[in-house]
Amino acid sequence: MYYRLIRNDIARSKLITLTTMIFVAAAAMLVSLAVILVVNLSGAINTLMMKAETPHFMQMHTGDIDTGRLAEFAERNGNVDEFQVLEFLNMDGAQIRLGDTSLADSVQDNGFSVQSEKFDYLLDLNGNVIHVSDGGLYVPLSYMKDNSTKVGDQAVISGKEFTVAGFLRDSQMNSTLSSSKRFLVSSKDYAEMKDLGSTEYLIEFRLKDLSALGAFETAYASAGLEANGPTITYPLFKMINAISDGMMIGVILLVSLLVVAIALMCIRFTLLAKIEDDYREIGVMKAIGLRISDIKKIYLAKYAAVAAAGSILGFGLSFVFKGMLLENIRLYMGESEHSSWAGAFGIIGILVVFLAIIGYVSGVLRRFRRISPAEAIRFGTSQEKAAGAKRFSLSGNRLLSTNIFLGVKDVLARKKLYATMLAVLMISAFIIIVPQNLHNTISSKGFSQYMGIGDAEMRMDLQQTDRITEKAAEIAQTLNDDRDILQYVVLATKTFQAKTKDGSEERIKVELGDHSIFPVKYSEGRAPAAADEIALSALNASELGTKVGEIITLVVGGQDKNLTVSGIYSDITNGGKTAKAVFTDQSADVMWYVICAELTDPALIGGKVAEYADRFSYAKVSDIDEFVAQTFGSTMSSVGKASKSAIVVALVIMVLVTLLFMKLLVAKDRYSISVMKAFGFTKADIQAQYVSRSAFVLIVGIVLGTLLANTLGERLAGAVISSFGASTFQFTVNPFSAYLLSPLMMIGSVLIATLIGTSGAGQIKISENIKG
Repeated sequence: MYYRLIRNDIARSKLITLTTMIFVAAAAMLVSLAVILVVNLSGAINTLMMKAETPHFMQMHTGDIDTGRLAEFAERNGNVDEFQVLEFLNMDGAQIRLGDTSLADSVQDNGFSVQSEKFDYLLDLNGNVIHVSDGGLYVPLSYMKDNSTKVGDQAVISGKEFTVAGFLRDSQMNSTLSSSKRFLVSSKDYAEMKDLGSTEYLIEFRLKDLSALGAFETAYASAGLEANGPTITYPLFKMINAISDGMMIGVILLVSLLVVAIALMCIRFTLLAKIEDDYREIGVMKAIGLRISDIKKIYLAKYAAVAAAGSILGFGLSFVFKGMLLENIRLYMGESEHSSWAGAFGIIGILVVFLAIIGYVSGVLRRFRRISPAEAIRFGTSQEKAAGAKRFSLSGNRLLSTNIFLGVKDVLARKKLYATMLAVLMISAFIIIVPQNLHNTISSKGFSQYMGIGDAEMRMDLQQTDRITEKAAEIAQTLNDDRDILQYVVLATKTFQAKTKDGSEERIKVELGDHSIFPVKYSEGRAPAAADEIALSALNASELGTKVGEIITLVVGGQDKNLTVSGIYSDITNGGKTAKAVFTDQSADVMWYVICAELTDPALIGGKVAEYADRFSYAKVSDIDEFVAQTFGSTMSSVGKASKSAIVVALVIMVLVTLLFMKLLVAKDRYSISVMKAFGFTKADIQAQYVSRSAFVLIVGIVLGTLLANTLGERLAGAVISSFGASTFQFTVNPFSAYLLSPLMMIGSVLIATLIGTSGAGQIKISENIKG
């Protein structure tokens, strides 16, 4: 019986059934995709790091090294499973040519290594440990992705020729967020190249118990071992690998949850429209004694069938699109060890959507209890009392035309009915604006301040070079004499011991200099201004358990120096663990210098970068915009794709919802439309009233959606960004896109859908709907 009823009902309302199925399919597809991508990303990262045997603790170091002392420390520490020191031969990008592409403009620290013997293996694209032949060169994946080179190309490194033998996956340095990139050569070739660059050491440990990583870090710092460079740990490697695709998945997950909410609202629309169409029949069924539970089953059976069909369709579509979305994950990390589970988790996600729909439909059908058989049989439609808008009378209207006034008055009189449409339009505006604002923010010039870099135009890095202080002074003098330079600052990074609250000591890197010229974003407090002040990165403040206004103690020149924490700022450089101060110190060696400058004319930036790079070959000179683009380019691309997809999804939703809602209103308002026609209102008048209703609800929806996007949406995006060190976050909004183009697209979509949805209002016959 149910099969026949469902079949007949679907045949009578093909459009509404198809629309409902599309919404369920879209919701199911997005939920399934998000689940599949999460499972594959986490599994692929775990597989990559397991095959590569990624270090649990790595200390980069430049300068003299005592490997015997390090080996002795590793032997004494009971938690160390394996220990090694790898060499990383840093080379200036101008000395590296891959095919026809020079890496002179690369902001990465490009270097050469040999394959490790113990752990931290470099893998090929099949996930196997690479064994490279003499004359062969394995290139980081990022240079394949940007089409810099291909297998078989000739590479020239400081005059020495190589053949590109393949590309490598590096569990440490895959991501563009990692500032270094490792090329792999044979031991023989490495020995011949060793004098062509500067050697940096990767001091690496694998631990027996990863949960004791914090205690190991403290032990390493307390031992006073080599630490002239960034310290990076296993969780940070994991996070850096996940961030680009993780942000895209986060956007998809957010959109999928909102689409599920919209799908439920749309099912409410279609269900109310169906109840409105069947109002008289429902009244007859109640009048002849049919139980409410039996009437509910008839409708529930149909929506269960539609939800099941939509869920199956959505699950199938998720497999169509997952290949495209998994492409980047598979390229950089390979296949997931959990890939076989992804489908099962996708099915669980689909089932959750299906059960949510059935539960929601069952809740909406409870309104059958309120239907009066006598009223339903007499009028054939519900007779709602117009609540509200009593103060708005047509006779008192002086501002609006009659049709617009009646449209707005109807919205105010039936707020409850229009609230659902308002919620859908508000959520759709949210879906359009939040990913768009997130993409604009990470693509903006000011985003460098969230990265701990400061809003300069040109940046020069000095590290791994002799006479580093003299060279920094030489660059500073040149900048001072250059009339094209508006202002500049020299920042020197040194390492000091910080005394923690529990009495232990932790080594922290402090950037000394004037931090007021190119400030970073501070989530609390301000930049240090006095010699007894210090600002901490969010991760450092968290690890030290310190807040603004508290005192921390540094050991400077063998003496304790108490410093007040003036501020906490965002930073994703050097593992996110940095500090800033203005005091002077002659005791500690400089690890590196960063020199930032602003030009009198921003148009000169390209020429100035080339001029200073050519003049100071020992410094890495970069345009800040290019630095951010190369560092964060992959993430920008991923979020950009998700943003464009979200716009398309939201506009389709708005069109379908408006169509459904207008059909519901026309079905519900048959009686009032007939009365208006009897009074002489034309089809154009009636359509103008419905357009007024849509436009009024849409404008309110856009305003509320925009406010929600810039408050809750900003906080949600900030939560994602803060996971890798940016503790404060504000959207950078493109006014043209967010406040003009997007609203125009929404208005156009809704008005067209309204005209189509209300086109049937003119065919309503007065004689059939006005009865005495």
